[in-house]
Amino acid sequence: MRKRSITLKGHRTSIALEDAFWTALEAAANEDGRSLAALIAEVDRARLKETPPPGLASALRVYVLQRLQ
Repeated sequence: MRKRSITLKGHRTSIALEDAFWTALEAAANEDGRSLAALIAEVDRARLKETPPPGLASALRVYVLQRLQ
């Protein structure tokens, strides 16, 4: 597990993910021509529309899995 800090909506938060997920997220951001922070912010906005919303780390893992399918 590797923990990273990021600012979402003006607030700092830490996200702990396995290295493989960080690598996949960075690759996805690069493929889309955007920053990792922008990708994480998008996933964060989407997860908050779910009831109940999943944790951010879980939402990021699901995002990676769906993207790879």
